[in-house]
Amino acid sequence: MRKLILAILFATTTLISVNFLTSCSKVPITGRQQLALLPESQMVSMAVTNYNEFLKENQLSNDANKVAMVKKVGQKIASAVERFMRDNGLSDRIDGYKWEFNLVKEDDVPNAWAMPGGKVVVYTGILPYTKTEAGLAVVMGHEIAHAIARHGNERMSQALLIETGGTALNLALSQKPEETRSLYLMAYGVGTQVGISLPYSRAHETEADKLGLIFMAMAGYDPHEAVDFWQRMSQAGGQKPPEFLSTHPADQTRIKNLREYMPKAMKYYKP
Repeated sequence: MRKLILAILFATTTLISVNFLTSCSKVPITGRQQLALLPESQMVSMAVTNYNEFLKENQLSNDANKVAMVKKVGQKIASAVERFMRDNGLSDRIDGYKWEFNLVKEDDVPNAWAMPGGKVVVYTGILPYTKTEAGLAVVMGHEIAHAIARHGNERMSQALLIETGGTALNLALSQKPEETRSLYLMAYGVGTQVGISLPYSRAHETEADKLGLIFMAMAGYDPHEAVDFWQRMSQAGGQKPPEFLSTHPADQTRIKNLREYMPKAMKYYKP
């Protein structure tokens, strides 16, 4: 029996190690090594399903001017992303992307998110803080950066690895559709999650800030607007959790990091 248990443990550890070695890649721009156990094609396929479900369950804005602005900024950011990927030999990273940009009528929720495949949603509640096209580019560049950096894949991989031990990821995905959908939505910021993964999520936020600055700069928007946007957010008031309990860096920490990264981002800016 003891030999059998050891054999099972060895097999499980070996499988996880193989998954790790074969599933590592580097995040564009930052070069950070990441573990993504799920095929990105599967993540894109799931994005289409969940995105369409979300649109059925939520009301789109009928404000033509605001909708047009979201689509305009989104397309400029998307073109910048495609150009960056092409110039750096990374076009395969956005295989299967069919960009869509929608404005959802949710005035009390200052939020936005992006899924793999280029499915992007902005909530009307974020617009009083973005104020301008450039401010909106800060938010959309940041959220699209999450998708490009495959942060959702990392978060889902981490959660499924803990749940299944790395032995039956595909089985878990197919046999638990509701749990999988919930996990998927949380991984892309459509839901909220509090737990052990919070520090890792803060690292994702900082990374998305850096990628987002470059994407918005390449799209023709001044990256300095990111500092102005987060200053407005920090002055908005309201009770916020301490930084160590939040998935987002504290406002002042984020502003400091943005200022430090600004010289690199400005190299990509051509007004």
